[in-house]
This record gives sequence, structure tokens and C-alpha cells, in this order.
Amino acid sequence: MISQKAKYALRALVALARAGRGQSRMIGEISRDQAIPKKFLEQILLELKRAGIVTSRRGRMGGYELVRAPEEIMYGEVLRLIDGPIAPLPCLSKIAYRKCEDCKDEGSCEIRHVFERVTLATRAVLDRTSLADSLNLEDISVDAA
Repeated sequence: MISQKAKYALRALVALARAGRGQSRMIGEISRDQAIPKKFLEQILLELKRAGIVTSRRGRMGGYELVRAPEEIMYGEVLRLIDGPIAPLPCLSKIAYRKCEDCKDEGSCEIRHVFERVTLATRAVLDRTSLADSLNLEDISVDAA
């Protein structure tokens, strides 16, 4: 499961995507509209800012806005930033690979083979779904294959 922090980060980013290109939103607005505790949201936005996903401006017309277009910000990128690896097993992680301690041979591990399929399918969805895609829920197809 994704963490509450990751859900809040995604909700805040979707709110910024809805605001439109070049438009900023104040932390208080996002906090109120998305029911995210303000102090927690501040920490999340700072983390997203350090990663180059959002930027901030001070002053009356200030607030936070997306650095890149919503079409360029993928769910997988945000989840890895906030929660770390997406893979259910350490031997399947792209960013934090390590061999399972109790594994004799990854090539013949039945558990790894099954979860590799799950991981690849999950990555395919998360790494191809952008903030812009999530604004058009009816356009996101779920393949039950």
C-alpha cells in the first residue's frame, strides 16, 4: 500500500495540475481543499520542491506551482520519491535492489517470477500515468487481463 504521505503528495500535485500552467496555489488553499494537515503539506511540498517537481513564489500572488507540465509528471516518479521502491521484493527494485537473504538462485525462484509479473504490470501503469491523465479519469482504462 502507498503511504498517507504519498496520497497527500499526489492529491496536492493534482490540485496544482488543476490550477493550470503558470498558476500558483497557496498552501492554505490546497490544505483546505484536499483535507491535508497544513504542517504535513508544508513538509511534502518542500520535498517535492527539492526534487524539482514544484516551485514556490513569495508574496500576495505567491504559492506553489508545478515546474513541469502535468503530462510530464508520472505517478511512479512521485511514489518512488515519497515512499521509495515500488517493488514488493527487494530483488525486484529498480532503485534499491538487493538480493533476498533467503534466496539461493533468483533465476529459479518461483516467488520472484510471480511477483516480477506483478511488479512489471504495476510499473507499467504508474510510469505511464501522468497527473494530466488522472484529471481525465474516464480516459484511464483498466485492463483486467
